[in-house]
Amino acid sequence: MAVMIFAADSLAKVAERLGPDEVHVWLLPLMERGREPLRQILAAYLHRPPSEVRLIAGPHGRPALAGTLAGAIDFNWSHSAGHALVALARGIAPGIDLECDRPLRALALARRYFTADEAAWLARQPEARQTAAFLDLWTAKEAVLKALGRGLGFGLDRLTITCEATGPRLRRLEGDDPDAWQLHALQLGEGLHATLAWRGGPRRIRGLRPGDRGAAEASFPDTGHA
Repeated sequence: MAVMIFAADSLAKVAERLGPDEVHVWLLPLMERGREPLRQILAAYLHRPPSEVRLIAGPHGRPALAGTLAGAIDFNWSHSAGHALVALARGIAPGIDLECDRPLRALALARRYFTADEAAWLARQPEARQTAAFLDLWTAKEAVLKALGRGLGFGLDRLTITCEATGPRLRRLEGDDPDAWQLHALQLGEGLHATLAWRGGPRRIRGLRPGDRGAAEASFPDTGHA
């Protein structure tokens, strides 16, 4: 039996306000396995019952709407440690990735999978900061790959990202113009790392979550226009 995490009327009101210059990002408690929370959100934005929302996987695993709803809205989602993020937009393909703090051999992993410049940058970070810095880079890379509709098999070393005071920046992407991309680190709270990415112009990002009484509330700072 599905666990309902939204008041349907409140979710529908928020869904109606998705503008052409916006990206909506929902932070959810992941109370069950499977894609039911994602299906609930999509149903509201599509003005359909959840039972009519059918999902399929693309060639590299990116979820997509099936049947007559194919292409009706662009979305992506990620989950980790009891939390989930759902990004929705019209006219762009968002990519989003979420990771939680956990023990990692961060520097060894970076030297194996990241570019030499990224691994060198990570090695310069204080040891106590290296795991968090690695996850910041990892989520940024994954967000770009998910926006592309590609998996990790594309190669994490085929794109270069720098972590700057203003946030992550795409410096290189094989076969594409890195300046055409928008990357945003999302401030979700201690122990969580997340990045939102898309190819296209700047947009307003609206952070949302289900409220205690079913109403949608801002759950992380509104970054405004990039």
